[in-house]
Amino acid sequence: MISFLIALVVLIGGYFIYGAFVERVFSSDAKRLTPASTMADGIDYVALPTWKVFLIQFLNIAGVGPIFGAIMGVMYGPAAFLWIVLGTIFAGAVHDFMSGMISVRMGGKSLPEIVGSELGNKIKMVMSVFTCVLLVMVIAVFVRTPANLLATLTPEHLNATFWAVCIFLYYILATLLPVDKLIGNLYPVFGFALLFMAAGIMGYMIFNGINIPDGFSEGLFNRHPAGEAAPIFPMMCISIACGAISGFHATQSPMMARCLKNEKYGRPVFYGAMVSEGVVALIWAAAAIAFTGGYDKLASYMADNGADAGILVHEVCVKWLGTFGGILAILGVIAAPITTGDTAMRSLRLIIADSIGIEQKKFLKRLLVTLPIVGVSYMLININFDILWRYFAWCNQTLSIFTLWACSVYLARYRKAYLITMIPAMFMTMLCVTFICYAPLGSYVEGVGMPLAYSEVIGFIAMIVCTAFFIQWRRSLSATSMLAED
Repeated sequence: MISFLIALVVLIGGYFIYGAFVERVFSSDAKRLTPASTMADGIDYVALPTWKVFLIQFLNIAGVGPIFGAIMGVMYGPAAFLWIVLGTIFAGAVHDFMSGMISVRMGGKSLPEIVGSELGNKIKMVMSVFTCVLLVMVIAVFVRTPANLLATLTPEHLNATFWAVCIFLYYILATLLPVDKLIGNLYPVFGFALLFMAAGIMGYMIFNGINIPDGFSEGLFNRHPAGEAAPIFPMMCISIACGAISGFHATQSPMMARCLKNEKYGRPVFYGAMVSEGVVALIWAAAAIAFTGGYDKLASYMADNGADAGILVHEVCVKWLGTFGGILAILGVIAAPITTGDTAMRSLRLIIADSIGIEQKKFLKRLLVTLPIVGVSYMLININFDILWRYFAWCNQTLSIFTLWACSVYLARYRKAYLITMIPAMFMTMLCVTFICYAPLGSYVEGVGMPLAYSEVIGFIAMIVCTAFFIQWRRSLSATSMLAED
């Protein structure tokens, strides 16, 4: 319990200390007008109360990611707690804050536009395709999963196809309606419920003296049942994505960048939402080993239940929080994926519209962009879930590489402390390239299947190459600036 409480304090402290430092580096300006006021259109650019913007941003980036990812990730041992805390403070929250605030400064531009403005049009084209593919996969995955679960809870004639159609219809409404109508009213409720569920689990562990067998005293060695076949680096760091750093978040932040009333609220909304997600991940990682009785018992539990983290979530909530907890659990595993899928569709509409220059104030133009997304997504739900998830796992984290390097270029261009994003960019470059090279071909994550040592070398080389390009660009920028001053 002591280790858990220390981790919790450090994570929250990171928001106030390192978060404030990152905010100063960016130079948030409370007097500067935001797109919500300068570009208000009543559809996507709508000034919302800050508490709503925070809860919407939190639910946009969270879903079931910090719950399921933390449960699967903590099977690697106590190193998971360190990755959640340090990854959130120094990588994930910085990534989310910078991408969100740069979008604010650029008039609410979508991620490919931001990356393209800093890394060039060729990278923008790659990012546009890459991001669109990722978001379509998110939409497909988060239609199929809740639809299948709803089919098991309802009469036989209400099958998975029926629920998939219902979810798609909701996605279309959430994508087309003004952001303050459906999303603005539903998301705060679901966001609060997700936070309340985590707070309830934490309160139960603390006030009932639940033992959390974190195993820090025994060392940080790998506890995963697959042993050497599942090394902590890179496998654990990819498993715990939303609870530490996730590239998907940068696709969602521009939506709230268009609703932020004042730049001074950027840290609570963007940095704060990621820290909140880290807290949720920390709680569920601790709850998983506390409820089952340790890492070995957690591995056995997951093996006996088909590696379905949803079963563990439901059982923990029911046994620790009673009937109300069971309701929250069902709400979490059904509503949370749906509220990830709908904003994925909405952000994809915005990305496509930004890329081809179609203004979105008129309903028919929004519909014109949305219908092809619906068609492609619906075709993908017939593809095996495991196949979709293999590619999503590494696509998600690879996206963060582009975002972090773009943020580094942005900071360097304005002579700011770019190391706050450059160091995470270096780490994520090595992590993702190592993962892609190492992950076994045809497994639940799709990779090349090379030996770990070779994969790490290739990952290190990729990091050095990217860093060298950045340093060379930085030198050329300095030289240009000196000539301009002369």
